[in-house]
Amino acid sequence: MKYTPGIVLELAALMSSCSHENKQTAERSSVRLESVAMSAPPPMQADEPDKAEMIGPALPTPTAAVVAPARRLIYHADLRVKVDNLPQASRRLDSLVQRNGGYLSAAREIREDDEWRQAMTIRVLPSRFRAIMSALGSLGTVEEKRITTDDVTAQHADISARLATKRVVEQRYIALLARAKKISEVLEVEGKIGEVREEIESTESRLKTLNDEVAYSTISLVCYQALAQPVPDAPIVSFSSRLVESFYTGWTLITSLLIGVVTIWPFLLLGGFALWGVKRWRSRLA
Repeated sequence: MKYTPGIVLELAALMSSCSHENKQTAERSSVRLESVAMSAPPPMQADEPDKAEMIGPALPTPTAAVVAPARRLIYHADLRVKVDNLPQASRRLDSLVQRNGGYLSAAREIREDDEWRQAMTIRVLPSRFRAIMSALGSLGTVEEKRITTDDVTAQHADISARLATKRVVEQRYIALLARAKKISEVLEVEGKIGEVREEIESTESRLKTLNDEVAYSTISLVCYQALAQPVPDAPIVSFSSRLVESFYTGWTLITSLLIGVVTIWPFLLLGGFALWGVKRWRSRLA
């Protein structure tokens, strides 16, 4: 496969530039805060008194305000609440979520023998996260509560930088494609463009997911109501039933004794022989 020297040099330079930019992207993964100060004017020379007089007295050098980067935090909570009346608590929950500008992203209801519960996933703005967590606790008795906070500022900056780098690489490949003259060169560059665009789409998807998790906090809530188990009533026993039961109990006792006697027949036989031997021994002594 032959390429023109210009295309070959462009491809080599572009691949080297991609490697260098990826290395720079890794170094930019941690967000740093740097103060920026405006440079002071150069000092006046001793042989220029006229310019100094024209300029006038020196003014204080302005300093740029230091702006801290916005922190990107992901809030997540797991909450389990026992309520007395699940339908009533569910209605209160819907109203509570609407007042706080949130929404239910998932819900499931399960009714078993001893428990009736609803499992829900609530998405709410981070500014209303604490308020809605406090309100959810008023639905009933909080049995389990867990809150986690993830700082993804550095991760977000790294993904954004990688995305910008890949887009620059894509534009360079497009420019290189416009200068390709042979079909083999066009196919080679188009293959590279396809790879870069696939990486761009994957990075954009990761960044979109991260932005969604930052924009809306997630609360996994389980509300349940304990269900009382029915206790069967004691049966009413009539006199005839009790009489039949007593007869059956007596008959069972007799048969049990008879079976017991049959079971110990070896001992009865040995006892009879022992008694016969004692009587015979006494008769001889007499």
